[in-house]
Amino acid sequence: MKKKLVAVGFFLVSLMSPLKSWATNISKIYVFGDSLSDAGNLYNATQSQIPTSPPYFEGRLSNGKVWVEYIGDKLGLTPTLVTDLQDNTPTDGINYAFGGSSSGLSNTLFPEAQLPGVLGQVGLFMQSLRENNQQADPEALYIVWGGGNDYIFGNVTDVSKPIANLSTSVALLAIAGAKNIMVANLPDLGKIPFTSGQENSSQLTALSQKHNKLLAAALGKLSSIPGVNIIPIDINSLFNRVQATPSEFGLTNVTNACLVGTLNDIAQGNFSVCPNPNDYLFWDGVHPTTLVHSVIAESALSALDTQSLPKPWQHQQSWHSELLKH
Repeated sequence: MKKKLVAVGFFLVSLMSPLKSWATNISKIYVFGDSLSDAGNLYNATQSQIPTSPPYFEGRLSNGKVWVEYIGDKLGLTPTLVTDLQDNTPTDGINYAFGGSSSGLSNTLFPEAQLPGVLGQVGLFMQSLRENNQQADPEALYIVWGGGNDYIFGNVTDVSKPIANLSTSVALLAIAGAKNIMVANLPDLGKIPFTSGQENSSQLTALSQKHNKLLAAALGKLSSIPGVNIIPIDINSLFNRVQATPSEFGLTNVTNACLVGTLNDIAQGNFSVCPNPNDYLFWDGVHPTTLVHSVIAESALSALDTQSLPKPWQHQQSWHSELLKH
């Protein structure tokens, strides 16, 4: 038990308090993505109906903060949700991500709500720049992560379109003046609880592999754009490592979901929740627990660290009080 707590604490302690020196390197954060990066946009757009909170945490599709929020905590930045722009001035950037977003223009899970996909979100950002006669902030961090919904819920079997959508998103940001663009690949979609053991699980594994291979190639080409710093995040390798050596991350269950029930069932109160979410890789059938989101953030911060940013691992505060909150 002591070893497990130390492992959990290792990941939480590095995300507890912002380091002011980082804020001088990254001025703002702009996020384009799906439920893995959504800090409440879908929740706001559905009048606090989806996801049901609780058991979901304050509109996140997890049991706590998502990875981009942990990054924001470290950088001392809190991007404004795009659904809150009418009530707030976005001094720290904007989170455009919506749960259910495709890699393209629309939302795979909630098409009737007319919510933007990843490319659509970038389009909204570009429109805002044009309307205000501005260029993208060259000192901001731009985060792009999508594609999973295309394959899991959109029945996409040709990876060329999602790759084109993501590549176009990155290219548009670069053309607009973005210099630091972080792009994440996909975990093995055939090994998440929602798909594992299903007839199409092997197909989803193959699609994940092909997606990641083509995405890497596309990002390699985009890296040749002068002055643009592409920061790839290898989520696939990270999840493979977590599933191969769960004890290294303080986990004991990397196959099952802690929260069991469909979104409709959960809305009706028909669900079950495990007593120890910090033991689990997956919060529900698709999404990781907040602890694993912190692990993803740790990997992303390490990638930023390789870009000659200050070392993020100097801390004085004990992690015990923070651990008790999760």
